[in-house]
Order: sequence, then C-alpha cells, then structure tokens
Amino acid sequence: MFERFTKEARKVAIEAQTQARQLDHGHIGTEHVLLAMLATPDSASCRVLTRHGLTHDAAATTLRTLLKEGDDLDADLLGEIGIDLNAVKEKVEAAFGPGALDRAGRRGGRSPIGHIPFTRRAKKTLELALREAVALKHNHIADGHILLGLLRERDGLGGRIIAEHGLDFDALRREIIDEFD
Repeated sequence: MFERFTKEARKVAIEAQTQARQLDHGHIGTEHVLLAMLATPDSASCRVLTRHGLTHDAAATTLRTLLKEGDDLDADLLGEIGIDLNAVKEKVEAAFGPGALDRAGRRGGRSPIGHIPFTRRAKKTLELALREAVALKHNHIADGHILLGLLRERDGLGGRIIAEHGLDFDALRREIIDEFD
C-alpha cells in the first residue's frame, strides 16, 4: 500500500512516527496521524483542517486534555476497588525517586527507539484511505485520502480531537474531496 502513497502522504506517515516519539508513545495512533497532518503545512489535509481553525498546537493541547481525562478515569476506577493511585505514586517515588513513574523517567528522557507500530485504529484509517482512493478512482493515496480515512474512523483519538473542536465531519469530507479537483 505504501508504494501508492504520494510524497505528501509519505511525509504524513513519517511525521506520525515523529509525533509519537515526541510524545514518548510506544504506538502510532490516529491522534499521531492527525498531528502529523497538521505538522505538514504543504499538505491538502493541513490546509483544510487549519481553514476550519484546527492547528497543530490546538490539537496537541486537546490530546493532552483527553489523555489526562483518561488518567483521571483510571484513578477513579482503581479507587472503586480500593486502590489509591496517588498513594501508590507516592510510595514508588519515595522508593525510586521523583518522576519514577513518568514516561520519560522510565527511559531516561529518551524517545522510543526502533520501530513504532501502528494501532489497530491507525491501520484501519490507512485501509480506509485506500478505499477512499479507489472509490474516487485515484491510482494513488494522498494525504487527503488519509484525512478521509480518519474522518470515517471517527472513534479514535484523532476523531475525538476533531469532534472536540466542533468540526463538521461531513463538511471536512466534502472540502477535502473538492481539493482533489
């Protein structure tokens, strides 16, 4: 499939890995794909998203908020079964030093090395990009097709970020298709 990617689509795929590394994530999810599009200013997907007010910085801020909410939810769920997450953190930091549980602290501040795998949803997004290209009778996969795939796979963090910013999925879809003409 990657052999059908345009130069801009390849940039997005490579940048998604960079985004995951910068966030010290051991996977490439739909959120990293979205951030990669927004970090690739010469791409059609970036132009469309920024015209609707979604920037890389805004998306990254929303991602941090969504991930923090997930952490709070984990703490609440653990609390329901009698585990105080804050007490566990305090004991670990007392034994191993401040920041021992921080992502960067576990790896000495280094980003993940080697191959970073795509999540199931990110793979689905790329498969949907291929389907979008075929449906549009294109013999290539452009970054716009990847955005169309992301819009169809709206349940991942990438879709949630778009929704949190109040963007209309159907309007984005029409606009990115218009970019192909």
